[in-house]
Amino acid sequence: MSPAASPDVTQQAAAPEVANARLGITYDGGIMIVEEESMQHVADLPLDGFLRLNAAGDQRHLLVSTAQGFHVLDTGVEVRGHDDHFHLYSHEPKLTDTVFPAPKPGHAVLHAGRLALFSDEAGTIQVLDPADVTKGPDAAIKTTFEAHHGVAIPIQGGGMIVSLPDRTGVNVLDKSGQVLATTNECPGLHGEAAAHEAITLGCADGTLVIKGTQITKVAAPDAYGRLGNQAGSGSSDYVLADYKTDKDAKLERPTRIALIDTEANSLRVVDLPASYSFRSLGRGPDGEALVLTTDGNLTVIDPEHGTITESIKVTAPWEESETWQNPRPTLRVVGNIAYVTEPATAQLHAVHLPSAKVVDSVTLPHVPNEIQDVGLGSDSHDDHHDDHAGHDHE
Repeated sequence: MSPAASPDVTQQAAAPEVANARLGITYDGGIMIVEEESMQHVADLPLDGFLRLNAAGDQRHLLVSTAQGFHVLDTGVEVRGHDDHFHLYSHEPKLTDTVFPAPKPGHAVLHAGRLALFSDEAGTIQVLDPADVTKGPDAAIKTTFEAHHGVAIPIQGGGMIVSLPDRTGVNVLDKSGQVLATTNECPGLHGEAAAHEAITLGCADGTLVIKGTQITKVAAPDAYGRLGNQAGSGSSDYVLADYKTDKDAKLERPTRIALIDTEANSLRVVDLPASYSFRSLGRGPDGEALVLTTDGNLTVIDPEHGTITESIKVTAPWEESETWQNPRPTLRVVGNIAYVTEPATAQLHAVHLPSAKVVDSVTLPHVPNEIQDVGLGSDSHDDHHDDHAGHDHE
C-alpha cells in the first residue's frame, strides 16, 4: 500500500497507533465498522435506506450510495508513511458531510489511479484523484452524457471507457473527450473488471476485451451466454465472470462461471458443484478464481486450466433470495484473507487462503449485507445492481 496524505501535527499527536485496517459492512439501518485483523466491531453509523458501499481508493474512506449520491464515510484509519514502511493510526469513524451529488448513484470504478462516479439518472460522470475525495465535488471533473444504467472506467493517459446509452457497447475516449475507438457489438453491456493489460466488459453474448484502443469481442459458446459480474486481478491475465444462459428467468441460479483469457482473447466455461449469487465472485492473492457457492463452500479455481483446486467449507448451505437487496452470503477478499458474511447467523468469517482454512468467525450485532474494504487492492471493481428483471444484479 502507498501511504495516504497525513493530517496536521495536532491531529497526528492525538491519534493512537493501531494494527488494523477496517471494513465497512451494511445492515438494515446503518453501517458497521469492523477491524480487519481482529474482526472487532468498532462502530455503528446509523443511516436510513438501502445502502451500498464503494471503495474510495485512498485507504481510509468509503463511499456510501444513497438516494442523494455518494456520501464520504471516514472509517477512522489513517495511513502514514515512515521510511520504507507505514503505520496505521485510528480516529473515530464517522459519516462526513461530504457528498458527491448523483441521483441514482451507480458504478464507482477505481482504475489507473483515478475514481469515476456514475449517476444513472443524470448521466453524469465525476472523475477525481482518490486523494481528493474529502474535498468533495469541486475536486472532480464532471462530464454529462445521456442518462442510462452505465459505467465509466478511467484509463491511462487521462481518458475513459464509457458505455453507450443503449448499452450495446462502449466508446474509448481520450482526455479531451474525443472518441478513439468504439463498438456496438455488446448487447446488454454490464459489469467490468481489469486484468494485467486489459479491461473486460460483460455482454449478453460474451465479453469485450479492451487493450488501449483495441477492442475485441469474444463470443460466448451459447447464443445467449450472459457475462455480467466480473472479478479481475492485478496478478493474472484471466478475469472471472458469472455465466447465465436463461434470458427469460426471473432469477437464474447459474452453476457455471466464465474465465476470460485476456491475453489469448478467449473464453472458457467451467461447471461448479452448486449455484452462486452476484456477490460470490473474488480473486485470491495469486490470481486464483474464487466463487462462494450455495453449498456453503468457497470454491477455488485455477483460472489457467479451469480446474477446481480447493473447496473450503465456510457457511451452512443457503439459497439466493429473489429480492436482490436482501442479504445473502457475500465474499470480499483483502490480501490473503477472504471475508465471508453469513446473514443467517449474523456472522463474519475469515478464510486464510494460503492454508485453505477458516481461521476466525465472529458474531456481528446486526445482520450483515454488503461488505467493503478501504484499500486499492480490492479483489474486484465494485458491484452494482441492474434494475431489469432477469439481468445481473450488480
